[in-house]
Amino acid sequence: MHKKLTAALLLGTALMLPLDAAAQRATKKNAEAFIAKVEEEKKAMDEEGARIAWARATNITYDTSWLEAKASARSTEKAVEWANEAKRYDRLDLSPELRRKLDILKQSITLPAPSADGAASELAEITTRLGNTYSTGTIEFEGETVPQNRTETLMRELRDPAKLEEVWTKWREQSKPMKEDYVRMVEIANEGAKELGYDDLGQMWRSNYDMDPDEFAAEVDRLWDQVKPLYENVHCAVKYELNEEYGDEVVPLDQPIRADLLGNMWAQSWGSIYDLVKPEGLEAEGVDIGALLEAQDYTPLKIAETAEGFFTSLGFDDLPETFWERSQITKPADREVVCHASAWNLDSEEDIRIKMCTEVNADDFQTMHHELGHNIYQRAYAGQDYLFRNDPNDGFHEAIGDMVALSITPAYLQQVGLLDELPSEDADLPILMQKALDGAAFLPFGLLVDKWRWQVFSGELQPDQWNEGWWALREEYQGIRPPNDRPADAFDPGSKYHIPGNTPYMRYFLARILQFQFYKAACDQAGWEGPLHRCSFYGNGEVGAKFNAMLEKGNSQPWQDSLEEFTGTREMDASAMVEYFRPLMDYLGEQNEDRSCGW
Repeated sequence: MHKKLTAALLLGTALMLPLDAAAQRATKKNAEAFIAKVEEEKKAMDEEGARIAWARATNITYDTSWLEAKASARSTEKAVEWANEAKRYDRLDLSPELRRKLDILKQSITLPAPSADGAASELAEITTRLGNTYSTGTIEFEGETVPQNRTETLMRELRDPAKLEEVWTKWREQSKPMKEDYVRMVEIANEGAKELGYDDLGQMWRSNYDMDPDEFAAEVDRLWDQVKPLYENVHCAVKYELNEEYGDEVVPLDQPIRADLLGNMWAQSWGSIYDLVKPEGLEAEGVDIGALLEAQDYTPLKIAETAEGFFTSLGFDDLPETFWERSQITKPADREVVCHASAWNLDSEEDIRIKMCTEVNADDFQTMHHELGHNIYQRAYAGQDYLFRNDPNDGFHEAIGDMVALSITPAYLQQVGLLDELPSEDADLPILMQKALDGAAFLPFGLLVDKWRWQVFSGELQPDQWNEGWWALREEYQGIRPPNDRPADAFDPGSKYHIPGNTPYMRYFLARILQFQFYKAACDQAGWEGPLHRCSFYGNGEVGAKFNAMLEKGNSQPWQDSLEEFTGTREMDASAMVEYFRPLMDYLGEQNEDRSCGW
């Protein structure tokens, strides 16, 4: 999975002067003056903070980490000050635009610190330490020191259950030391959320969706119910094929699947084990994008150029020259960096970049399209007022790139010269199975990461229950289990970047739903009449123009309005995803008919 680093969360030197006595009065005029002052000063601070964060992410040292911690502390202090000031205007009758800006100030802090002296600094030091622990972690495997990004490669490539268990277990040793810091971080951030008027940090996160937080929790459960049958069919088929490969001792049919056997460090996407779990009836072969890239001597740079070409084919401008000069496209050999892929806009205007450790494979080919989707979005809303330069629902940003990835069809690969001949229709099911092993398999993981955090933030799970609660959710939603008994001091959630990185994760679940909803709308606009999974809107300028019109709105209106403008409906809906995978669901339903599914 991949994230957009929001520069607004990383502010720099606090330039804003204290409000004078007149400004303290809650009047419409003072609210307007307050917002005008915030927007001017926040832009400058965000850029400074983003440049410091970029320096640390692309060169992890004591000094860059120190700088980021200081900038983060200042940013948190200022963000909390602004949020508390915004509350003063809650009872005024204001324009929808002004009210929305005030709400954004109150709700957009990921980790609020209370106003007590030293709280913001302590929180910043903790979060920087957690991030560095993750990014610089290594394991020893077969006589070599293996960095974090290569552990992921091993989980994709290894087929020996004993070696998979070894790599899986050793990486989780790296997260044990995080727990003490995480406990303290939760305490501080919860205090900050309560100071802003929320019950806890989880409620604060759920309040950021233009709907009641309890209604939002019910909404994601409704969406999960729509796609659960798809996931259960894929899970059942995979379990039986793994049983054929490894036998009853490793994959007993009456238990959840071992988490280390699914081709991914966190069992969040399963595409890497397609060769093991392809149902026997699928004789045709899908498209091996990695092999196509290697055959044509693709480089990481050429992957980026190809992804750029997708967007320019829709009518978007070329990426600026500074993108190519300043991005980190491959992993530097001479320093520690954060390899987790992310897209950045450092000045909230034209200084867009990506940070990746790109390798020539199918995953990174799709990831590059995804990350450039973030950059295109960032560029599109750069003309909005500063507080509106974001997405209206954090699932939108992730869905934009994911939507484009769906358009990486055999037809698209042929159009860009990677594929000579289109596969026959017999290859549709293998291609859908490959995509389901990533897209559908991800759904419960995308849901449960924040469900776990909501329980942590509310106190429903106490620290001594955190790991047990994590695996209870993973079994309930994913039907997986750890490969061995977890020790009492384990902190397995910390093995996933977004936990120590404090990135809300519900955005990725929502993105999986929205990407298909956006994709179907684009295909409908393009006049596509065939099976949904074969549609590619590459080269369609009309779709690009309507798409850009939605992107340009940024966060200036509720997400329901933006969704309606592009798709014609105000409700998130997983039916497009179900339609996309319908041929596979029907096939797997027949295959699983006499099997003991579930866990």
